[in-house]
Amino acid sequence: MINLLDFDAEGLTAWFAGLGEKPFRARQVLRWMHRGGCDDFGQMTDVAKTLRLRLAQEAQIRGPVPIGDSVATDGTRKWLLDVGQGNAIETVFIPEADRGTLCVSTQVGCALACAFCATGRQGFNRNLSTAEIIGQLWHANRVLTAGEARLAGAADERVVSNVVLMGMGEPLANFEAVVAALRLMLDDNAYGLSRRRVTVSTAGIVPAIDRLRVEAPVALAVSLHAAEDALRDRLVPINRKYPLPELMAACRRYLVEAPRDFITFEYAMLDGVNDGDADARALLALTRDLPSKFNLIPFNPFTGSGFRRSRSERVRRFQQILLDAGVVATVRKTRGDDIDAACGQLAGQVRDKSRRIVLAAQPLQSVEVRA
Repeated sequence: MINLLDFDAEGLTAWFAGLGEKPFRARQVLRWMHRGGCDDFGQMTDVAKTLRLRLAQEAQIRGPVPIGDSVATDGTRKWLLDVGQGNAIETVFIPEADRGTLCVSTQVGCALACAFCATGRQGFNRNLSTAEIIGQLWHANRVLTAGEARLAGAADERVVSNVVLMGMGEPLANFEAVVAALRLMLDDNAYGLSRRRVTVSTAGIVPAIDRLRVEAPVALAVSLHAAEDALRDRLVPINRKYPLPELMAACRRYLVEAPRDFITFEYAMLDGVNDGDADARALLALTRDLPSKFNLIPFNPFTGSGFRRSRSERVRRFQQILLDAGVVATVRKTRGDDIDAACGQLAGQVRDKSRRIVLAAQPLQSVEVRA
């Protein structure tokens, strides 16, 4: 039975056309599904009864099944969601005074194997479907929003105001499903989020960055973590295929269509590895002609990572070098680390189909740690 969460507006309109229905029927169902969080065709009161009965026979609205739900002392909430065959993904909601941010996963595990990331060290199983990606937002809105307001489709009652594709997986390695989900996030008949409030984070798949610029130019965050190719090759292996000069050129191209006038660069602070004064100056040189914002991330340790978090005074010194050069540089506040929901800690349950688990068991001797 077909899952209607797999369709963006264009796909749902085409599917309804195949039933002999007019486009407005697709818009009605889209609003009930996403604005109202509805999974029961019988509740769609403005849809013709005959069509409701047919939909109940031929389709379903099936969101992810939660198998774990934990709340950190700071209010951060993490769901473990079953995606079948022994695999589970993690989705994190981060409440703040002026916003509610949902961190969404796009793959079961990750094949990029970044050295300091728990997901990358765990292995890779498969890409998530559009229904499994948008279903995380669908589930969060249903859980966090009062039932009657949800069914009424009251957009102003929603708790999730921002979405970041920064959970498990590399979003741009699952391009088609991710773009379909992005279109739903932006669609006024679905979630109606601003392009500025939806962020895709990538380790740097250059051709996909160029495609995203054309097909769904939301805010872009690049997981940088090093300013020189030799170190980045070790920390972020995809750099061997798309080295820094190519990545920076893609970022400049992206700015032409981006909803913000800068690119955000994420930088995990690793003690003795990438946190020296020279590293900060190298970052400035790398991005000197590219409007940038740096998000410095204190490393969140996990078992067997082989890395340490940079000392607080070292992070402050690194940040100050960037600030003195007139660059915006913030230090990300660690959220949800007591439930392993912080940046870099998401691991879920992955039945590895790659050799990542074997490789993860080996010491990271290729990463030079400076004293």
